[in-house]
Amino acid sequence: MKPKSNSRRDFMRKGLASSALISAGISNPLLANNMASEVKILNPRNRVPVSFIIDDSTALVNMAYFGIPQFAEVFPQQYLQDWTRLPREIPDDFVREFRDWCGENGVKGKYSMVPFPACTGWLHRFIPGWSKTDLEESLKLVRDTMTPNWDIHPEMISHTRVINTKTGVPYPSATPEYMENWEWSQTKSADELADYIGYALNVLKEAGLYCEGITTPGGFGSKNMENLALGTLEAQKDVYQTEVPHFFRNIYTDPGKSVEPELFHVSGIGTNDPRCSVHIIGCTGDWFGGWDGLKPGDPDKFISPDLSSGRMVEVIEKQEPAIMVCHWPGIYYNGDKIGFNVLKTVVGRLHKKYDHLYWMTLSEIARYWAAKKLTGISAEKSRILFDAPFSTKEFTIKIDKKIKGAELLTGSKTITLIKKNSVLELSDSTYYADKKESILCFKLPKGKSEINLK
Repeated sequence: MKPKSNSRRDFMRKGLASSALISAGISNPLLANNMASEVKILNPRNRVPVSFIIDDSTALVNMAYFGIPQFAEVFPQQYLQDWTRLPREIPDDFVREFRDWCGENGVKGKYSMVPFPACTGWLHRFIPGWSKTDLEESLKLVRDTMTPNWDIHPEMISHTRVINTKTGVPYPSATPEYMENWEWSQTKSADELADYIGYALNVLKEAGLYCEGITTPGGFGSKNMENLALGTLEAQKDVYQTEVPHFFRNIYTDPGKSVEPELFHVSGIGTNDPRCSVHIIGCTGDWFGGWDGLKPGDPDKFISPDLSSGRMVEVIEKQEPAIMVCHWPGIYYNGDKIGFNVLKTVVGRLHKKYDHLYWMTLSEIARYWAAKKLTGISAEKSRILFDAPFSTKEFTIKIDKKIKGAELLTGSKTITLIKKNSVLELSDSTYYADKKESILCFKLPKGKSEINLK
């Protein structure tokens, strides 16, 4: 189960020497000066991205039931929950019910698959207490029906004890220094983190799952962000050859702090090997049912009954990606489904208030923001020229004049953009124009392309 032993030293030196972080608050540095006031990159389809992050999920195992006694061994005064009240399993029937409702209501996001859940057993081998058939059917359910509406992430290896990647065995000490949630990751190099993350990814790969990103458990890497970002980038490139790796680490609920994605370790722009790592940020606490499924949530914290306030309203009004965060045990809530019912209420209110939301997976958001921040744009009269390190669908720009038509030229291919009567109708290969401005939406190809305006 040991990940490939490719040397990462050259890459690490190159990555650390490059720009460590492009903040979401900085304008695209590659926009030509004469275009800064004429061309603006908008959100995809000129809508507000929304998404739903599910943590502590995996096949069959209720992470709270098996995790709490391990956490209590480290901090006995902090983990006093009666874990024996909790079910040991979150059944696949609930996964199907959740999947079907989300599909009917357009909800998309990220679903964790912890590779060695609370050290019970391995997703690509077996989990004691369940049959091999049980595990295979649970994996097939996620593999075949949760994707593509849900990105699959490892949440490190066990989400509890740190695993020795040379042996596959947990370290013997139950201390913060040997728990994934706490101190072990804070002093590790990018190379060491890449080895650990790569181990987790390889387990999911052997289980037939595809990943473009990772989730950190608890405080994993919270004091070591640059190495976490670089380790994620290299591990994803090594295991899946991911073009735009991403990771979920932080949650910001302060209204004054931006939650736009952040780009780390950008390198190779203008070459055949552009690279970056995208940090996806959640904007809410877990106000659904908690990580242990023991404290009922409150939909009003997301959006009030009169639709006028709440954390999701704050972020959506700023037109930043509004990404809710939950934990799977709290959604199931010991079979009472309290967290699931909170989600239904929140989504219902959001859809009642807004008609311009765009449910996206984390990988879709990461790819769009990488293109948004790193695509070079310049203009020559009625031509807008693009040089994109990464392709993305539904790339959307606004220009400060009315147009009568537009064509996208890429290689030998010409695509005529179709005029729409409403901004809400925008999708790939369309545009909208009024008396003062025009908004164009198209699939941005990797490399050089141009828009011809009429």
